[in-house]
Amino acid sequence: MTDVPHVPVLLDEVLDALAIAPGETHVDGTFGAGGYTRAMLGKGAAVAAFDRDPTAIANGARIVAESDGKLTLIHAPFSSMAQELEARGLAPVDGVVLDIGVSSMQLDQAERGFSFQQDGPLDMRMAGEGMSAADWLNNADEGEIADVLFHLGEEPRARRVAKYIVEARPLTRTAELAAVVRRALGHRPHDKKDPATRTFQAVRIHINRELDELTDVLAAAERVLKPGGRLVVVSFHSLEDRLVKRFFRERSGSTPAGSRHRPAVGPRAEPSFETPAKAVRPGEAELVRNPRARSATLRAARRTGAAPWSGEDKV
Repeated sequence: MTDVPHVPVLLDEVLDALAIAPGETHVDGTFGAGGYTRAMLGKGAAVAAFDRDPTAIANGARIVAESDGKLTLIHAPFSSMAQELEARGLAPVDGVVLDIGVSSMQLDQAERGFSFQQDGPLDMRMAGEGMSAADWLNNADEGEIADVLFHLGEEPRARRVAKYIVEARPLTRTAELAAVVRRALGHRPHDKKDPATRTFQAVRIHINRELDELTDVLAAAERVLKPGGRLVVVSFHSLEDRLVKRFFRERSGSTPAGSRHRPAVGPRAEPSFETPAKAVRPGEAELVRNPRARSATLRAARRTGAAPWSGEDKV
């Protein structure tokens, strides 16, 4: 880690939504470079922080040493939050913050293979284990690749890109994949958005099962939060934000119970969250300081005293 602390997106807004009181216990579900965790510790909270990336865990050892016993760093996917906290006697908690997606630290490390702007191995594994991006792209059939690019990257010309990828196999480097996508879609050096953006995003989300992980961690946070506890989620992609928005709408009882055309099935569960606060976007000052914040959206809500919903309690 560098000596300059990482400043995460929407830090002040996250702290406002968490409303930390000294002595509370909060969870940083996406530790990364430790930006949120440092700020939460500075507000007097004890923090349990999660990351499935072994590099993040190793780099966080110094923050643990400086925390005077107030930071518990857990090497596990955030979807296992409930089990991990309960096993350590740390639940229930007063707040949970989640910063969804790839971290700045991961993007900046070419050897991790997340960025099309730097050449490196075509990897993209957040946990450093399992199937890599190269493994999947070099073995999946063209139709599967096209579906992933369309659904997870919202790439309108997914079939064309998939065809070019299959024809160019084997691919082993990020620069190779980026070049293939640019060739498939056309690219001018001064284009505002690189055409490889959507493909890299889709492949990363697929390899790391990010939407499934997000669904699971939202339910886990619901389970570990005390009545009055705060859940704060910062997302950077429309698919992620829609999932978070739908979760809060369902759990706060804001989704219609049904109609004469589509009646509700069974009784509604009691709302487990209050009506969420209005979504927050970064201001101009933050965008100047950190251009990566341009697509960020923060959503937050407070836990009620109702029981967590079961898997059958979907509206």
